[in-house]
Amino acid sequence: MTALPPHPRPIRIHSLTDADTACAAAAELGVPLLLVSAPGAAASAGAGWFREVAARAVARHPSVAMTAVLDCADRPGDALAALSAGIGAILFTGRRDVAERLADIAAQRGAHVLTALPDALDLRGVRDPRRACWDWLNGQDEGHVTE
Repeated sequence: MTALPPHPRPIRIHSLTDADTACAAAAELGVPLLLVSAPGAAASAGAGWFREVAARAVARHPSVAMTAVLDCADRPGDALAALSAGIGAILFTGRRDVAERLADIAAQRGAHVLTALPDALDLRGVRDPRRACWDWLNGQDEGHVTE
């Protein structure tokens, strides 16, 4: 599938507040950010919601080199809808042959398909998300990690 620039510490978000918090920490630290939606968010929140969240976060933190990835789980229809909606990077965990076809479609649109992520900080239920993001991006915390 398509490779993205290395982001060894992605952050999973569930809201605009989460995205803003992660971007603020990345801006403070001067590091790039791989922002990933909640698992399967393409089916629940939709591509339009995620596109707007990412756009607003980028607008509020223009100094952050951010890549936003919409998690489409193993649902090819959601993946195609996300690519059609202009999402630049998706996570697809379905069959490899389907992932390869999606990657071809994505490449024609200048988009990326990931089939796996490194461990990520999931902001769901985190008491101090600002501190958790800062610690995570600074390589100091392993708590609240998802695979």
